[in-house]
Amino acid sequence: MRLSVTTWNINSVRLRIEQVERAIDLIAPDILCLQETKCPDDCFPLKQLQSFGYPHVAQVGQKGYNGVAILSRFPFAKIEPMQWCERDDARHLSVTLGPEAGEAAGFVVHNFYVPAGGDIPDPAVNPKFAHKLQFLSEMRRWGAYPRDGAPGILVGDLNVAPLEHDVWSHKQLLDVVSHTPVETEALEALRGEGRWIDGARHLTPGPEKIFTWWSYRSPNWAAANKGRRLDHVWVTEDLGPTLKSVDIFGEARGWLRPSDHVPVTARLEL
Repeated sequence: MRLSVTTWNINSVRLRIEQVERAIDLIAPDILCLQETKCPDDCFPLKQLQSFGYPHVAQVGQKGYNGVAILSRFPFAKIEPMQWCERDDARHLSVTLGPEAGEAAGFVVHNFYVPAGGDIPDPAVNPKFAHKLQFLSEMRRWGAYPRDGAPGILVGDLNVAPLEHDVWSHKQLLDVVSHTPVETEALEALRGEGRWIDGARHLTPGPEKIFTWWSYRSPNWAAANKGRRLDHVWVTEDLGPTLKSVDIFGEARGWLRPSDHVPVTARLEL
């Protein structure tokens, strides 16, 4: 059995609903995890998304910012959102796949949207950065091994480019939020303590650069190519041998009025 999971920070699901459909036509994942849906629950375009071939949808949202959703071809046995940092701000959702998922039955898929952290990498003067560090700290406690033993896939906009070759310039970005040592060390500690496998770097180690995000501030993002790898797919150790590819769908960044993130798709052979 083949299983494909795509993660994408869509930066408003209603604004870019046609791009979601276009990406689905081209990538055709079994499961699509969206972040930053920016949509309250009562305005979420459920029926339209289901019409794209995903009858099973779980989502948590709020007006104007944050929000995560999971679209699936397979039914869910369990849906579980979690609150972080004592805030009900729609940054996490997990689903357990039901028996109809065949060999993937019982797999737990976690969809995260980690706080961006603002512009100043100092928690003493920047509450947004302090929130991000607290969020990562809570994720470390939550994700520490051992877990319940179920195979797991963790995806999302983690808003950290952890490795030297995950940014266009390691030296120039060491003091820039998303690549500061305190963030990268926290994320790598989370991954290591939880025994997660970083899918993209498992299959494509450095020094090859991998980017999933290009700033809106760049007038010619493609030519400058000053990207960062902020979007991740991790799998539990038992799924490591099944991981066959992790693909970055960079062409979506060139679409009309795009998200600044692009879809990342992991394909597993179970």
